[in-house]
Amino acid sequence: MASVIVYLLYKVTRRLLTVPSVLLRRGAAKDAELLVLRHENAVLRGELAGPVRYEVADRFWFAALSGLIPRRHWLKIFPVTPGTLLAWHRRFIAAKWDYTARRGTSRPPTPATVKTLVLRLARENSTWGHRRIQGELARLGYRIAASTVWEILHAAGIDPAPRRSGPTWREFLTAQAEGIIAADFCHIDTALGRRLYALAFLEHGTRRLHITGVTACPTRDWAVQQARNLTADLGIRIEVLRFLLRDRDGKYGEAFDAVFQAEEMEILKSAPRAPRMNAHCERIIGSIRREALDHVLIMNEAHARHVLASYERHYNEHRPHQARNQLPPGVHEKPAAAPGLSTGKVLRTRILGGLINEYRHAAMTFRAAHDRGGLPGREERVRAGPV
Repeated sequence: MASVIVYLLYKVTRRLLTVPSVLLRRGAAKDAELLVLRHENAVLRGELAGPVRYEVADRFWFAALSGLIPRRHWLKIFPVTPGTLLAWHRRFIAAKWDYTARRGTSRPPTPATVKTLVLRLARENSTWGHRRIQGELARLGYRIAASTVWEILHAAGIDPAPRRSGPTWREFLTAQAEGIIAADFCHIDTALGRRLYALAFLEHGTRRLHITGVTACPTRDWAVQQARNLTADLGIRIEVLRFLLRDRDGKYGEAFDAVFQAEEMEILKSAPRAPRMNAHCERIIGSIRREALDHVLIMNEAHARHVLASYERHYNEHRPHQARNQLPPGVHEKPAAAPGLSTGKVLRTRILGGLINEYRHAAMTFRAAHDRGGLPGREERVRAGPV
């Protein structure tokens, strides 16, 4: 190790001793030496197959000497471009003021699970800012600074401000479900190719379906009359409804909206060509087609009314709905468990000639008939045969 140090000192000393000799030389000798060195440099560059990779010490030496030579001569003297020399100089200056290596130990990084939880709280609560999220994390036992929450949200492209954005359309419909009734037209093609139109309403909160009428000419006056019929049928239930959701079909008109506005309801119009904004009503129309209309040849308006009325009763009184915990819109409590009943006592009721089947226990069937004023008639007994 000592020999290496002595050798380095010798080389440095020798290099320093050559500086005065160069400075004291006469101009002609120095010029000749420069010409020789330049020629040798040109020959060596020509021998190289690719670019030269200079070490840090070489870069430092070139950058230091560049300050003694006019910039207009750099291209002829130095083996690199002027831009490279300037870049090296900027790096040396930047390294001088870089204290990264001198920093002590900082606070540990935030765990990935905490970051994921921060982003989840921001997505699920659109009105929460970074301080509100920090408070919720503290309640859950996570000790994290508000500034750290701010940085996590900012890095994910989420505005840390208390009010980032309004609720999405899905969030709005979910929050206001109890107060929304949606409307949409359903077209029906008869066996002879005539097109009919039915107007359907769906209560978001209860999933109750209302098919108010069928016509071949859905004028605005006809639509207004259907709106009046609906408000009369709803009775006191209309008091909980606050919004009517519909598309921008020209068959509605201002008079149609006025019927609901008179009941202190606000009209919500979906965007053009955006059926998903009225997804619940679009889905029920799809269910009507798949479960009934696609399997029946509709002959005329009267036939269409009969089919839709039968489906409406089935939909509201018997068909289970996942959104209501598998309960029909007209049922509010789950039926009591019936242990000990054999499968032979489960009866079937055929709707629309067996196109749709409903199943009940025999005791329930006779009780329902008794509530209507007597025992089941012949037709009902035939339809309610054992499975």
